[in-house]
Amino acid sequence: MTYLALYFVGIASIWWIFRVGWLEALKTIISVLLPLGLIILFNAKAGRLLFRNPIVGIISILPTSAFIFKGSQPFVVGINSWLDKHTNDVVDMRDVVDAEVISKEDA
Repeated sequence: MTYLALYFVGIASIWWIFRVGWLEALKTIISVLLPLGLIILFNAKAGRLLFRNPIVGIISILPTSAFIFKGSQPFVVGINSWLDKHTNDVVDMRDVVDAEVISKEDA
């Protein structure tokens, strides 16, 4: 079942990269996987304490997930802005020629 989920995620990622481009897909994937990884890591580490009683574990999953998601957003925004800044440096190459387009009607 895990392989089926990973297969679906891989196909969806490839489709998303084809649809919106490599950089936007990478930013979307980072904005989903980073909070997800932090939530899983926290629940795995704190699970020994929280999940001794299943009712406490079920009740505590949603609030901790929301807090971790909101807490990780500045980190995600920082990574995405770094990616934007890093890719915008490539645009300032010397080989790029700036051209102005004039329609036939205006000429």
